[in-house]
Amino acid sequence: METYSLLRQFADSWMLLVLFAFFVGVVLWVFRPGATKSYENPSTIPFRHEDKPAPAHGARHEEA
Repeated sequence: METYSLLRQFADSWMLLVLFAFFVGVVLWVFRPGATKSYENPSTIPFRHEDKPAPAHGARHEEA
């Protein structure tokens, strides 16, 4: 059996199950009880410049 066929068979069977289990594990880890405290600070990042908009990327500052 050539290498490509062997790797393709492995990827179609066991690797699919491994990656699905990894995905389920990550989802359970993120939504576990008590995870809210660790994600409170990063969840407010988009709202940290509420008083004025954040400067546009690459925008020049005009000096008077």
